[in-house]
Amino acid sequence: MCNDYEQHVAWVEYCKLMQKLELGIPTDQTAADFPQADDIKINDTAPVMRAAGNVVELAAMNFSFPPMGKGGPVFNFRSDGRSFAKSNRCLIPASAFFEFTGTKYPKAKHRFTLSDAPFMAIAGIWREQAPDKPPAFTMLTTEPGPDVAPIHNRQVVVLRPEDWSSWLYLSKSEAELLRPLPSDSLMVEKIREGAG
Repeated sequence: MCNDYEQHVAWVEYCKLMQKLELGIPTDQTAADFPQADDIKINDTAPVMRAAGNVVELAAMNFSFPPMGKGGPVFNFRSDGRSFAKSNRCLIPASAFFEFTGTKYPKAKHRFTLSDAPFMAIAGIWREQAPDKPPAFTMLTTEPGPDVAPIHNRQVVVLRPEDWSSWLYLSKSEAELLRPLPSDSLMVEKIREGAG
């Protein structure tokens, strides 16, 4: 599943889209709160969008919940049939996400972008951690849509900008929001050949 994504959205572009969507931005936030990165991987710190009253703030969080029991960190969380009404919902801004195929390292790497927008938001949830650690987030997953199915048997939930507010404030049902996009919504390119 998705354990790697990139964020190459300029602060000015982010602010313009937030203004168009009528989603307020805290006046004290700047480009420093929205750093760009080629590869954001498990346990990296990255900006996440969350509701803070009537504005949407960027908060630096750790990518993945800590392991529970003997398992590894929780970086993807199945959304199928679940209610998130009592969860801390967030959006993970990304210019692309990556999926990998193959059985040997290095695996083939596939880059997914929205076909009609410069960036996307991945539906997520977040949790507070110990007082000395930043909050943590995980990406929600669903059945693969037609653009992802040839590559992987699950996919992260990609939300179009017009659904961002609906997810943060849960003004639509989870079933309407947490589903794959229609065919040709995502463009895919293989950016690395695998070893086998």
